[in-house]
Amino acid sequence: MKYALAAVALLQMSSVALAKDIRVTYAGSMGKVMDQGLGPAFAKADNGEYQGQGQGAYGMARLLASHKIEADVFVSITPGPMQILKDAGLIDDAVPVASTSMVVAYSPKGKHAAQFEQANQKKDGSWLNLLAQKDVSFGRTDPYVDPKGQNIVFTLMLAEKYYNMPGIADKVLGSLQNPEQTHQEGGLLARLESGQVDAAAGYESEVRSAHLPYVALPDEINLSNPAMAKQWYDTVSFTIKDSKGQDQLLHTQPMVFYAAVLKNAPNGVEQGQKFVTFMQSAEGQKVFKTFGYAAPKGDSVYAR
Repeated sequence: MKYALAAVALLQMSSVALAKDIRVTYAGSMGKVMDQGLGPAFAKADNGEYQGQGQGAYGMARLLASHKIEADVFVSITPGPMQILKDAGLIDDAVPVASTSMVVAYSPKGKHAAQFEQANQKKDGSWLNLLAQKDVSFGRTDPYVDPKGQNIVFTLMLAEKYYNMPGIADKVLGSLQNPEQTHQEGGLLARLESGQVDAAAGYESEVRSAHLPYVALPDEINLSNPAMAKQWYDTVSFTIKDSKGQDQLLHTQPMVFYAAVLKNAPNGVEQGQKFVTFMQSAEGQKVFKTFGYAAPKGDSVYAR
């Protein structure tokens, strides 16, 4: 009887320990802030274990929706990936936890580093001409699986208009899924840091987290300022094919990071909510700021 009671006690203690663990999937650009900042800080405060997994937000959302992976919390940039989880009945809402803007990061080891630095100082659009040069290798993510891959297309389309440089976006990008440019979200900045690419599309938050130099872009094209939506951001769009082969027209979305607790959270909805609350807290926001993220903007995204 003693042994049976001891076994029950051990099981209860084990379940309590598990309840303090947290499993988070997130947009791949958030690797440093999640795995080096928020995750460890939460785990230490909660006396549990943190497990993080990051990749392109649309691809990750589809894996969660199809139950190929499980998580307590999903953190995405833009509302789009969250809609996939809403449609799958896995979340009720998603709350803003941080924001950022689009930039063009460049390799400090690259042969064009001085030119990109000069372009950043001039603020005249010369960075576009640099990206269009045949000897400049540009890295970006796939617009079919990653919001950042879509956002750089929007940014270049807006830049074409802003600087009055017709045709420059196509010249820089080539095809939408140009295999010479598109890389996995998690490894893009690593390729930049090692000098495998000269420049890369990035979020200011992740680029600052990685301590990489970048070309700052005006609000009219960096997708960060909601006040610019009607006059600028809403004027561009492009089409991709959905999973059924049908045309899907894409529009810009807020450059805001949203967090949602999944209804099938393996460590419990309550534990997931604790992590989201931590991200929203003064301590969590301090961590975001340390890693180069701006404050959250706008309201929660609710299921429709």
